Amino acid sequence: MPLITMKQVMADSLKKALDPNVDPKERYAVGAFNFSTIPEMVGIVEGAREAKSPVIMMLSLGALKYIGSLELVAATARGIAKQYPEVPFVLHLDHATDLEMIKHAVVCGFTNVMIDASSESFETNIAKSKEIADFAHKHSPYGINGCSVEAELGMLAGHEDNINVSEEDAGKAYTDPALVAEFVEKTGIDALAVAIGTAHGFYKAAPEIKFDLLAEIRKNTDTALVLHGGTGVPEEDFRKCVAMGMSKINVGTGLKKVYTDAVREAIATLPADEYDPRKIVGPGRKAIAAEIAAKSEFFNCAGKADAVLKSIY
Repeated sequence: MPLITMKQVMADSLKKALDPNVDPKERYAVGAFNFSTIPEMVGIVEGAREAKSPVIMMLSLGALKYIGSLELVAATARGIAKQYPEVPFVLHLDHATDLEMIKHAVVCGFTNVMIDASSESFETNIAKSKEIADFAHKHSPYGINGCSVEAELGMLAGHEDNINVSEEDAGKAYTDPALVAEFVEKTGIDALAVAIGTAHGFYKAAPEIKFDLLAEIRKNTDTALVLHGGTGVPEEDFRKCVAMGMSKINVGTGLKKVYTDAVREAIATLPADEYDPRKIVGPGRKAIAAEIAAKSEFFNCAGKADAVLKSIY
């Protein structure tokens, strides 16, 4: 099975989010997880297979710089898709700002791209997001609508790879519910990242998510909503966001810690004459798989792989 778009992977979730007759406990979000290496990519999909969940694997600009090329990442993802046909998953370019690079990712075979022009004026954000949406919907190697698009309205605080926004600046730029419908309509995007109180990286204290703001945003658009800054958000807040109609939740920094902790433990316990790198990174891959399976339970998407596949085919 080929990679699928984020629009496809979230179609069932979005349908439940928009249906007022659906029990909020039946709603779910699809987990989106950052990677920097091939073992992490495989671990993400293995965890989704274990949980029988859909999943989104995300490439940040920092990880791209480390890996070296969009082509390499896309080819690796295609290979993983063939090896794990039962897992509906998306290859996503996260928080990209260079329009030509984003277009190149589309042509290479990414199935979702994020244009982040959230620091620009509202008008510029619309123009750039529309340009990418128009291109992505036409130029994917998988055919028409072979690549979907996420954009952001409002700004999240925190630091992660190339993202560095102060809490003061972010606090001035929560997503304005009054602008959401216009932004979505004029851009033609498939998913909207919203700023409702979360932040990138680790939190010094539990985030104060503005659920009233989320409720207003959800009422003003029928597009899929995305929560960035998922590391360290309390489980009950995850579940409330999902119940209120969030369709995608991003986790980056926390997954890095899980992987690194497992690798450090492996190095500390291996004998000095052991040189097999698989015995070092292998535990990291397994730890990531376990974390993805656990997060799938939090996001209520465990067991939803079949529902996603049925919504596509």
